[in-house]
Amino acid sequence: MLNILITGVGGQGTVLAAKVLAQAAQERGWQVRTAETIGMAQRGGSVVSHVRMGNDGEEVYAPLLAHASADLIIAFEPAEAARVLPYLAPAGSLVTARTAIQPVTAALSTDPYEGARMVAQLAEAFADRPDQLTIIDDERLLAAVGNRKALNIVLLASAVARGYLPLSVDDLRRAVAACVKPRFVELNDHAIDVALAAERSA
Repeated sequence: MLNILITGVGGQGTVLAAKVLAQAAQERGWQVRTAETIGMAQRGGSVVSHVRMGNDGEEVYAPLLAHASADLIIAFEPAEAARVLPYLAPAGSLVTARTAIQPVTAALSTDPYEGARMVAQLAEAFADRPDQLTIIDDERLLAAVGNRKALNIVLLASAVARGYLPLSVDDLRRAVAACVKPRFVELNDHAIDVALAAERSA
């Protein structure tokens, strides 16, 4: 059984990322269940998607992850990564984008949220297991892709390239093609290529 938690804020594409993973699992013949816990998503609030795959042939009876059970967390924003850390299993891994998205409350605060500080806190939390934390330079990669909306596919491709997901790059490409509109397939294929090139050069 593989438990994956995907988190971000409304509009970042977390729900599509979960759909792509579910599609890839189904094409492998695995049982899979997903669910979203969505707050004020349309106003930039938190969105969390749960994906559970029976990648060893198990039946999946429930979609929601328990605390300390996620094998992988994919975070589209560092504060959202910190928010869901209690879900991570002791041997689980975290892949997170570096760029912060300021919520309205933080933007109006006298002590605004700083992405760099949150990334540093995540690094400190993983100080005894640094190989389980991957911080993606999303600004650089998305500049190479040419479209900020490809963040979800960049993060999924990075997780596949690092071996955090039991899927191949071809599995990912097929699932993306099945889940996005035809006119966006080429863009997302390019996003996968950019992420893979970054992992090879790391």
